Amino acid sequence: MKKSAILVVDDELFFRRLYTELLSEEGYEVEAAASGDEALERLRQGGIDIVLTDMVMPGLSGMDVLRKARSMNNPPEVILVTGHATLETAIQALKNGARDYLIKPFNPEELRHLIRTCLEQRRLLDENILLKSQISLFRKGQNLASLLELDLLLAEAVKALVQEVGEGRGFAFLSEGGTINGLYGLEGLNETEAMALARAILPLLESTVGMRRVEAAELPLDPNGPGNVQSIFLFPLHGQKSQKGSVVVLNPALGAMVSPLPQENLLFLSEQTALGFDNSCRYQGARQMMYTDDLTELYNYRYMQMMLDQEIRRSERYSLCFSLVFIDLDHFKDINDTHGHLAGSATLKEVAVLLRQSVRDVDVLFRYGGDEFTAMLVETDYEGAKQVAERMRKTIEEHCFRAGGDLSCRLTATIGYATFPSNAGDKKSIIDLADRAMYQGKQVRNVIRGAWETGEK
Repeated sequence: MKKSAILVVDDELFFRRLYTELLSEEGYEVEAAASGDEALERLRQGGIDIVLTDMVMPGLSGMDVLRKARSMNNPPEVILVTGHATLETAIQALKNGARDYLIKPFNPEELRHLIRTCLEQRRLLDENILLKSQISLFRKGQNLASLLELDLLLAEAVKALVQEVGEGRGFAFLSEGGTINGLYGLEGLNETEAMALARAILPLLESTVGMRRVEAAELPLDPNGPGNVQSIFLFPLHGQKSQKGSVVVLNPALGAMVSPLPQENLLFLSEQTALGFDNSCRYQGARQMMYTDDLTELYNYRYMQMMLDQEIRRSERYSLCFSLVFIDLDHFKDINDTHGHLAGSATLKEVAVLLRQSVRDVDVLFRYGGDEFTAMLVETDYEGAKQVAERMRKTIEEHCFRAGGDLSCRLTATIGYATFPSNAGDKKSIIDLADRAMYQGKQVRNVIRGAWETGEK
């Protein structure tokens, strides 16, 4: 068992020897300092449990030592010794954080009792701090394991792991097929630095199962990556039995990682992150099935309702606009009647592909039902919606549909569109106007129609 370490501080050699002899007999590890400056130099090295310091000394006084010691990480307990004690100095010492004080001359047993009491209080305090730390760690892990929203989970995981090492930088990334799909929870890094480091790390992930420490020399570091990379911890992310990415924690920009590192705590948090990530992947998969059309793999009507509510709130909050586009295939029933329902299903899949090619990644496509499709064009005004609608119409008209086999056929589409908030101020109205514009176009077919052409605003 490690001996308790006591630092004796007194400018008089007699008292340094006296304290050292009395306390060494009790089995303590005792060191001595002849001045306040010498004492502080030793305290900065750490490992001292109690400081027994004289109140009055040349240079730094015992009170100065007390104040500076209390500002250190994991400060020692301080007992002040004085031969000129008054009630005022005692109160001042306790106010500044002293554990107790001793008056010269003193009974040796009084000193021994005071040291024993002080160490026992410190032990109980350390146990309490440890218990609080373990409870806090458990709560963090519990939180990580229960988060289902992927963005939030990864950001919280990075924050928790970076905090656990005391200092540092970190981020998370997702990957698939050798490609990095996204960065999350950047701490102390910008996107360019994180992406460069993620690319260097990616080849290592195939052979990484659990928490892994990597030194900078093992990586082909990019000049665009973060500076002063020394040590990196990888916490791989696996979902549904496949490797999906990693949480990355590295040393701070201006130094090395703290030592010793809390390996067990890091392992615990990484395990809880991995559990949360797997749960999140399952949840995302289930939600995808719930909100995705099985045939076309576009979002379905239920998801469209949710997205419209969300986009209306966002547009109102930031004074933005968006447009809703309805697409109806002309004479689609003829394909089912002529070539069968399998050919019809294959054609709908081809239409979904064409629509994806006609919009941006930020826009959202839905299968409204049957042979009707819908597109939500984010931050797109009336003129922008008109251009996209015409591009969709033309793309479908010019495409030769194979209907899943050797057959070939042509299709056209009639498209209607409306813009929020210029045409409609709520969800029901914008759906109704875009749908009505599309149905008015059906009188001619293979045309686009805006909400203004319905005669309503």
